Amino acid sequence: MGKRNSQRKNAAMYDSGDDDNSSVSSSSTVRSDRMSVLGTEEMQIDKDSLLDQALDALFEKRGSTREKALASILDAFNSSMQHQFVEKKFATLLHQCLNSFKRGSAKEISLASHVIGLLALTVGYGDNAREILEDSIPPISQALKSGAESAKISLLECLAIITFVGGNDPEQTERSMQIMWQVVHPKLGSNVVAVKPSAAVITAMVSAWSFLLTTMDGWKLNPKDWQGSLSYLSTLLDKDDRSVRIAAGEALALIFEIGSLEKFSVEAKDSSDGSTQEGSRPREFLHIQGLKAKIMNQVRNLSAEAGGKGSTKKDLNSQRNLFREVLEFFEDGYTPENSMKIGGESLQTSTWNQLIQLNFLKHFLGGGFVKHMQENEFLHDVFGFTPKKKYLLDGEHRLSSGEKRMYRSPNSVLNKARTQLLNKQRMLSEGKNIGHFAVNRDDD
Repeated sequence: MGKRNSQRKNAAMYDSGDDDNSSVSSSSTVRSDRMSVLGTEEMQIDKDSLLDQALDALFEKRGSTREKALASILDAFNSSMQHQFVEKKFATLLHQCLNSFKRGSAKEISLASHVIGLLALTVGYGDNAREILEDSIPPISQALKSGAESAKISLLECLAIITFVGGNDPEQTERSMQIMWQVVHPKLGSNVVAVKPSAAVITAMVSAWSFLLTTMDGWKLNPKDWQGSLSYLSTLLDKDDRSVRIAAGEALALIFEIGSLEKFSVEAKDSSDGSTQEGSRPREFLHIQGLKAKIMNQVRNLSAEAGGKGSTKKDLNSQRNLFREVLEFFEDGYTPENSMKIGGESLQTSTWNQLIQLNFLKHFLGGGFVKHMQENEFLHDVFGFTPKKKYLLDGEHRLSSGEKRMYRSPNSVLNKARTQLLNKQRMLSEGKNIGHFAVNRDDD
């Protein structure tokens, strides 16, 4: 009972503006009494306390309270590496987020999905990442079948991230890829009606599927699982939605880079005695060659598309640039080379595999991408990237907008006290400074 009361008290900060104001005023008064010892350690304790309160708020019945708490946690995990918090509260955070899949709105499911993905990226390789994957698969699978379209995009991205981090073997990765594929190609029973997926869901599925495909050895793929996928991706190149075409183009480029095209096209037919039917190999070869020629023509046309009604110039240029690179790769074997600066150090990619991984993680992390690339050792291993320097020293805390107002505002108690102290020190040393200044002027 005591724990529930404590949770409700902590959760109040997500419901009441008055509580926010009183807590800020109270904390400012306390901190003013010990201004001289204010520093990184104290601010980190404050941030940990806010995360603890947000975690407690996930136990509340009110959905809007849980949504605000998840958004707060999301911001904290994006802005800094929460290793200490995760070490203590890993299991609680994971399972409260998974509970959101069962009882939450589409918005809550999306937020919880993103938090779980960030949790996986924070813990990196190891038992915790494997636990995230295994415990999340059933509720994610169920939510993808029954959830709202708007939540499916975040669920697909979450599944991709936790498999990327926590998947130990090809079977685990292919299991997640199959779950994704069935969002667009469901296995229907006699009493189930197929629901046509939106363009946004198709784009998310293909992007997430491609992201996991980057981790697979082409020869280990099960051809029974992916026969016909090449033809399906080819049909997506003819869709009206440009984001669908771009996602399909990247996936096709990756498949061609991996090789083993027969595993993505058709399966050789076997006779009843187990021997391969005579002539099946040549027919399969001809089928693949015909499909390659068709895809080549589609890519060539998209690389020079004149535009269409309602399309923006930026989107059109993105499509042209991508398909020009795909066409160059198909015709001459040249893969796109890209470089971006992160903290003074270059992060370079030279394959479709690396480019797809980088773009997916950059999209998922959003504003937290640079911070994670600076400090996330898991991502350092993924890209072979060693940061030249960190934006912040180890243990230093980046202030949130609220903390900036509290600590850095010219009218804050802390800054007024600091100004008075500096003025006093300046007056005491003024005579010495003038003497030194005079000597220095004489030397000049």
